[in-house]
Parts: sequence; C-alpha cells; structure tokens
Amino acid sequence: MKVRLYFLLLLMCGTPVLAMAQDTKSIPIPSIIPAGKNSTPQKDTIIKNDKGITQKDFGDVLRRLFHRPPAAGIDSVTSKPEISVVPAIGYTLVSRFAIVLSGNIAWRRGPQSRISTIIASADYTQNKQFTIPIQTSIWSKDNNWNFLGDYRFYTYPQPTYGLGSNTNIRDENPMDFNFARFYETALHHITGNLYAGAGYIVDTHWNISDEGPLNGARNDYRNYGTRSHTISSGNTLNAVYDSRDFSINPSTGWLASVMYRRADRFLGSTTHWSSLLIDARRYFHFPESSNNVLAFWTYDWLVLTGRPGYLDLPSTSWDQNSATGRGYIQGRFRGAQMLYLESEYRFQLTRNGLLGGVIFVNAQTLSAAPGTRLQSIQPAIGPGLRIKLNKTSRTNVAIDYGFGRQGSKGLFIDVGEAF
Repeated sequence: MKVRLYFLLLLMCGTPVLAMAQDTKSIPIPSIIPAGKNSTPQKDTIIKNDKGITQKDFGDVLRRLFHRPPAAGIDSVTSKPEISVVPAIGYTLVSRFAIVLSGNIAWRRGPQSRISTIIASADYTQNKQFTIPIQTSIWSKDNNWNFLGDYRFYTYPQPTYGLGSNTNIRDENPMDFNFARFYETALHHITGNLYAGAGYIVDTHWNISDEGPLNGARNDYRNYGTRSHTISSGNTLNAVYDSRDFSINPSTGWLASVMYRRADRFLGSTTHWSSLLIDARRYFHFPESSNNVLAFWTYDWLVLTGRPGYLDLPSTSWDQNSATGRGYIQGRFRGAQMLYLESEYRFQLTRNGLLGGVIFVNAQTLSAAPGTRLQSIQPAIGPGLRIKLNKTSRTNVAIDYGFGRQGSKGLFIDVGEAF
C-alpha cells in the first residue's frame, strides 16, 4: 500500500460582492466515468510530454526544496491501493474559514482492468457548514461492469435567490437544511466506448427553513410550496459514451452521458416527478501540434413531469461535481429547466507542465416553476491558474476568478478541472 500526503494552504480571498468555493472535491487519480472495455488502460504516468520534456509537479518542487532525491521508477496504479490525502484551509464570504480534509484510494482489480477508486472529503466552515461527500467507481476485472456510487451528508446553510434566471442578486433569501444522498448505478459494457445500465438514487432534505428575502421581495420558495422534509427516491436509466484519453484532465475525445430519472411515491418519494440530464464534453488540441487544449461542455438538466421539491430543482453549481457557473455563487439560479454551455482554453505556462493557465466563458438559462419558459441568459467569464499537483494523474490545483452579471464575482479554488 502506498500513501501520499500533500499539504495545500488554499487561502481564498473574499471579494466585496461575492466569493465562493465549490463543494470540495477530493484529489482524483483515476477514471470515474468508463471508457471502452477493450481499450488499453489509461496511461497513469506522465514522465515526458510529446516533445520529450520531463514533466514536473508539486511533489518535485518539494523534493528539490528539501534536497530529497527525485522519485524513482514509473509510478503507476497497481493492485496495491494508492492513497492520496490533502489537508487544506479555505476562506470565502459564504463559508468564512473552512478546514478541509480530502483524499482517495486507487487500485486495479486486475492487470488489464481500469482503475477503481474511492474519493472522499470532509470539511467544516466557520458558518457551521459541514459536508462529507464520497464517490466510488469500482470496475470488474474484465471491465465488463462499472459500479458507481455517490453518497453525501451536508449540514448546509445556503441562500436562495428565487426561481428562474431573471432573479436579482439583491433578493437573497437565507436558508438552512440538512441533505443526504445515496446513488448507486451499475453500467455494463455494450460495445466499444459505450456503457449502459440502471441505478437507484435517493436525495433527502430535512430541517428546511428560510428567513425570507432580506429586501422584502417576493418569496419564490414559499410561493413554490414549503416543506420541512422532502424525499426524492426512484430509479434511473443511464448511458455513457467515453472516448477521452484521460478522465481527470482530458486533451482529446468525447464524453456523452444521459440519465433519465424517476421519483416515485411507492419508493418513498414525497412527490412523483421525472427528469432528464444530458452531459456532453469535447476536447481537442488547439493548435493541433501543441499541448494546449480547447474544451467544450454542455450540461442540460430538465424536469419532464411532476413537481420536485424546491431544493431538488436544477440549480447553479449543484451538478455532481459542483462545477457549473464559475462566476456565480452556488444556488444563484434555480428552476425547472436548466441549459448550460461552457468553453475553456487550457495552455501551458512552463514547458515542464508545472504551471498552466486557462480562460473560460460560460452561459446558463433557467426557467422558473415547472411549465414556464426559459428566461434570460446569464454569462460569466474569467481567467485561471493551474499548478500540477500530481503528474501521474495529470491532476492540477485549479485557481479561477470568475466574473458574472450584477456584480457577481469571486475566487474558485479546487482540485481537478471543472470538466
């Protein structure tokens, strides 16, 4: 068993208007979304780039700083579990100071199997927010099956701003709730890079309360229908196509994922409803002969029938990795239909890959309650810095600053790319 301990001091400076950190993500090493059963297992070691230049990461810098010898041999994921741990400190105006512990375990179940992982973190903030997200991806030895899990517990004070993308940032309505999630999905290899399967998922919110908009504006939460406890329990049908070269930090290929979800009363759901989630991503080198990457992402989250609980509605940065809407606070926009598009240009600042930069632009539009039309498009833009944390997995520390509308802006610090 190999254990790696990284230390990051992520001091997130607040802004006069808005600052936020996305849900803390653990350091990812392997693939979370499947690639083809018969494809060669993903490279898990990046010693040199395509121009023969030796790559460096944060560990190399520390070894040189403390006069330690460089890591020897090829560092690859085998059947022996490899553990990575990151303690960190953060700060935003939303959370104030936060103490975070993130980590993962990665291993292969067979010589040709894809990498299985358990990714987890825990953090506690000065605003008394406490979160524990755990994600698992377990592969069979022959890559015929991939079992995906997503389990969460949150004690989570967080404001809402009403329904739709026409809402005003001054309509802040402080809320408080507890949240728990249990998702388990089994995907089976169909052909090539295509997997399909089904799952059982539950989201539950309890101890839900709100103070009402601070400026006395209309309270969309109470007009929608208040409940102190909601459960969304049901089944999913899933299909995933993944031809990316790497899942952590892709440079070429496609990802397309579709999930149809039903919440049913006979399975314990508060109300009956259904939704469709479409997640599609494209990566390619630009210019073609460079290591720079142009990436595109669309994330479309649509309620098809019924009326979910207010906190189950599509919302900014409430995707699985809390990555949508850099430039806006989590939960800034909420509604029954959400269309989202983002593009990012990723480029190297140093030839050894230690430092990189990004420029991103995104746009989102949401409807209000079910049955209403999409409203205004809300754009955001910003630059970012990348520090190579682990060259083995191509994992970066991502430091972004986003600018949205109505004075919305803030610092976003995370481990791993947004998409």
